[in-house]
Amino acid sequence: MSKFLVEKYRKLKPYTPGEQPKDQVMIKLNTNESPYSPGPATIAALNAGEAANLRLYSDPDSSDLKQAIANLYRVQRNNVFVTNGSDDILNFAFMAFAGEGGKVYFPETSYGFYEVFADLYETDYVKVPLKPDFSIDPKDYVCKDGMIVIANPNAPTGQALSLQQVEEIVRTNRESVVLIDEAYVDFGADSAVELIHKYENLLVVQTFSKSRSMAGARLGFAIASAALVADLEKIKFSTNPYNVNRLTSAAGIAALSENEYYMENCRRIMETRAYTAEKLIAMGFEVVPSKANFLFAKSPDVDGGVLYEKLREKGILIRHFDKEAISQYNRITIGTREEMDCFLEAVSEILR
Repeated sequence: MSKFLVEKYRKLKPYTPGEQPKDQVMIKLNTNESPYSPGPATIAALNAGEAANLRLYSDPDSSDLKQAIANLYRVQRNNVFVTNGSDDILNFAFMAFAGEGGKVYFPETSYGFYEVFADLYETDYVKVPLKPDFSIDPKDYVCKDGMIVIANPNAPTGQALSLQQVEEIVRTNRESVVLIDEAYVDFGADSAVELIHKYENLLVVQTFSKSRSMAGARLGFAIASAALVADLEKIKFSTNPYNVNRLTSAAGIAALSENEYYMENCRRIMETRAYTAEKLIAMGFEVVPSKANFLFAKSPDVDGGVLYEKLREKGILIRHFDKEAISQYNRITIGTREEMDCFLEAVSEILR
């Protein structure tokens, strides 16, 4: 840390991404990436002609990409906001709708970036405890005095609220923005997108990283009332107007044109998730019911950190968290059936 860093940023505790190994072949079940490649149309969109056009700036309004998203989700183009990954939307939302002197509520156990953004913007925040079974109680978010941010399904637990429960939160907080982070919604949960027509305070955030196999492309989007989108656009055009590059935009449009390919992959992942959960339970694991592309599980027979380390020695990466309340659990991304069989065999060997 240099002597030049502004004092208020010195205390920040940055978000820690999952490990991305560079020097050895690993089975990666630690960062919730898709085990399946992008679809053929998506890959074809990244062609030499598009690469040659990299000399030109991208469309700052991402008009064609927004229209493609609007068509799929049956909204208007002015209901759509796109960014360089959904984390950018979270960043802008904390800045725009909470900010310095504001207040925000989010689950105590959830996506680690929420607390980072709250600290970054010196926002007062409340970490709301989960219920003993790791589920979110909607009543804990009724009639609050600040922005509400909920990952649905939640991470790292995988549990999800119903659409009716989400609506209860949005309906009882009409004077505050309610941000529903739906990064994992395509793996079995209910999206709240349809509610944006009823509630101007609802901001639904999604990403191409998980269900559409584009984690490396960095593309996220939000769907909300035209007024909320205009607020986010104001922040974007005050920071980085060209925040979605030409190749990512082309890939995103193509991915939406072959949406059924990606939804079929989601169905395959959900089947493998059920298979893996069944096998882990048979080995004595406690597995939290999941609507995401991962499982959250612990064993009474091996420490969570020890299991993580022993699997790593066997060339398998999962995600372990040091936070005391969840230190016995590990988050396990669902890979291919073959990858999960390798994982299960390794776990069996460790337990023996």
